[in-house]
Amino acid sequence: MKQQVLTFYTKLLAHIRQPLLPHINVHRPVQKLVRLCGEVLAAPTENEEIQFLCIVCAKLKQDPYLVNFFLENKSKRPEVKSPAVTEGRKESVLAPDTGQSPTEEPTDRQEAAASASSSSPINNNNNSSNYNLVTSLLNLTKSPDGRIVVKACEGLMLLVSLPEPAAAKCLTENTELCELLTNRLVSFYNALPQSMDPLDIETVESVNWGLDVYNLKEDAAVFTGKRALISFLSWLDYCDQLIKEAHKSAAAVMAKAVRERFFVSVMEPQLMQTSEVGILTSTALLNRIIRQVSSEALLQEMVYFLLGEDREAETPAGMVENPLRHRLIEHCDHLSDEISIMTLRLFEQLIQKPNQHILHSLVLRSLEERNYLENKPQEEREPLENGQLHDAVDLEEDPLFGDDLSPDSRLSGSDWLGSSPPQSPDHSKSDGKTEVHKIVNSFLCLVPDEAKSSYQVEGTGYDTYLRDAHRQFRDYCGVCQRWDWRGNPKPFEKCNLDITFFEGHFLKVLFDRMGRILDQPYDVNLQVTAVLSKLSLLPHPHLHEYLLDPYINLAPGCRSLFSVIVRVVGDLMLRIHRIPDFTPKLLLVRKRLLGLEPEGINIDHMTLLEGVIVLEEFCKELAAVAFVKYHAAASSSP
Repeated sequence: MKQQVLTFYTKLLAHIRQPLLPHINVHRPVQKLVRLCGEVLAAPTENEEIQFLCIVCAKLKQDPYLVNFFLENKSKRPEVKSPAVTEGRKESVLAPDTGQSPTEEPTDRQEAAASASSSSPINNNNNSSNYNLVTSLLNLTKSPDGRIVVKACEGLMLLVSLPEPAAAKCLTENTELCELLTNRLVSFYNALPQSMDPLDIETVESVNWGLDVYNLKEDAAVFTGKRALISFLSWLDYCDQLIKEAHKSAAAVMAKAVRERFFVSVMEPQLMQTSEVGILTSTALLNRIIRQVSSEALLQEMVYFLLGEDREAETPAGMVENPLRHRLIEHCDHLSDEISIMTLRLFEQLIQKPNQHILHSLVLRSLEERNYLENKPQEEREPLENGQLHDAVDLEEDPLFGDDLSPDSRLSGSDWLGSSPPQSPDHSKSDGKTEVHKIVNSFLCLVPDEAKSSYQVEGTGYDTYLRDAHRQFRDYCGVCQRWDWRGNPKPFEKCNLDITFFEGHFLKVLFDRMGRILDQPYDVNLQVTAVLSKLSLLPHPHLHEYLLDPYINLAPGCRSLFSVIVRVVGDLMLRIHRIPDFTPKLLLVRKRLLGLEPEGINIDHMTLLEGVIVLEEFCKELAAVAFVKYHAAASSSP
């Protein structure tokens, strides 16, 4: 009998075009049927139950205000009225809009109307509403039939997206939706193997929730734990999509629940452990989670979990205040190269997410006051290492420069993208009023000719980086344009230059790593330069000035990306002469890295030679970024 009734109501609601749910003789029995659904798992009527619930959800999606009929007061008194009642309509058919007892008094209806009009569906006398539609769907998500589970999840997706504030509040306060999301996420995560290959985690195919296909034999043959990983990623995708579609207030509550019950309770201990195998696996999983999360609310909570909520300038003493943030950044310089590479990849992924707090926390808050700049009058300054290098090398006559940027180019004499307003006539050059071709050329000339090898291999010139830099910069501008980033650096006279400059923990570790580029493995160097390259592409004037302007006068004890590279080049010049046949060996290593030469006998000083090649390529990449950013600024200027 129940099966027949469910089928009848499903077809009735699906095929009749007139709105039926507002009628008391329809929504009352519909509510009773809703309460009966999901009471017994694997019931013979389960298929009819889910079909019925989904058609009700579809009707609510078409007319969201109707959801108020399904918020049943636990004290058996109506609390949420339809808009018709709120506006003062007195039709008795619509008055008991929550399907309660037909013996309700008119005074009760008036109280409920007042409650609805004040947007307070839940009274203060410890009364609350039942959202039986959600409860029934939650019960059906526990069904052993995968198709029923997917249908129930689809129904929940429709309900969370309804724009009614009362329904959103009831959803998070009076149902177990948050518990379902987090408990299942924790359960799937705990089912993962303790040790997994990071490459397997990174390369497993993307899975949209509800679309993963079970093939245990095939999955186990690929790598152990693939099925568990896909199940976890699939449910994570569902949580992410649910939060993305949800009403804003409900999304915030669900995201906070995921942060507290999954990230803090489960992931943080995994990331803080001392086992290298455990650190590597948990970091790789976190990297995959960061890559997959797209909902604004969940991303925000995840960022606060990883980096904290502090916005004040970082200090050396204060960088340990957030233990997880400190530990993750320290892992970028871990004794294990695998952990270092994976953590650097995590941060590379993180800084590409559309969230302003990420970049502010990691780098921008340390550069806000521009106190990395010299604050002394011209006559009191000591000669700078950067200035000595520029004076010693004639950048204008470099042979590589002539092919890329002719002196007659429109770039000559143009101002730089992040040019600073001059604070005094003596300070104009140090504030970045520099011709772009000099900046580009200063990066191209950093590596001495005897340490260059790209010109001997076709297709490895500086211009090969221009297309990628242009595309990436355009993408970054699209992400950053909605943020309140100033177009020009903060005026010098408004900067607090008396504060001692600290580059921040993140940049400190990156610069330390960059300073050891000649002594680190090739893969580590590639990842360090990849992160620095991403930061240099950001269209923020202070970050641009600090990373891409070689001509700024640094305050005593401060370093910039350019000054770090200058020190590396100085060290390289001393070491080149100790290596016999340096240039032929360098060229051979480059060809092997490009696959142009087969692997043969071992070459002495391989780490150094690979580091030199990465250094040369990185300088060309920075030159390309500088050119693209200037070109974009010149094109957009009036």
